[in-house]
Amino acid sequence: MKQYFAWFYNLTEREQKIVSIGGIAFVVAVFYFLIWSPLKQDLAKQELALAADKSLLVWVNEQANKASQLKRSSSSKSFTGSLTQLVNSSARSNGISVSRMQPQGENLQISVDRVNFESLISWMDYLERQGVVVLFSDITETDASGFVQVRRLQIGKS
Repeated sequence: MKQYFAWFYNLTEREQKIVSIGGIAFVVAVFYFLIWSPLKQDLAKQELALAADKSLLVWVNEQANKASQLKRSSSSKSFTGSLTQLVNSSARSNGISVSRMQPQGENLQISVDRVNFESLISWMDYLERQGVVVLFSDITETDASGFVQVRRLQIGKS
């Protein structure tokens, strides 16, 4: 370290000023490019991520409120008749051919080989409006466009 100071003091006064200014400029540049700029860029990315997360949180809260309102409104209507009769009559009126229906306690498990997706959704919506809840569904697509296979649809009374 002494040799660097000796080298510096052996320079002329003008050269010492140039080396000092250059050294300060180098330190500032290193600080800016290696520390300040990356931190600033990362901070900007984190602020964008925070804004996106806040908007997602607002959306999730809105959806949770809607879901709880729907749950309260749907839980007020409870189905009291026979699930089998309701399924048979409503499936016929929606043009759905139920391939298998199996009671499981107070619930009912249904299978449909091939059904138009829109008809299935309409039928499930009708069942829910009657106070029936869908407990589990296993639905797969078929090779025909717009048609699905209901492997398992378990419904119950709310």
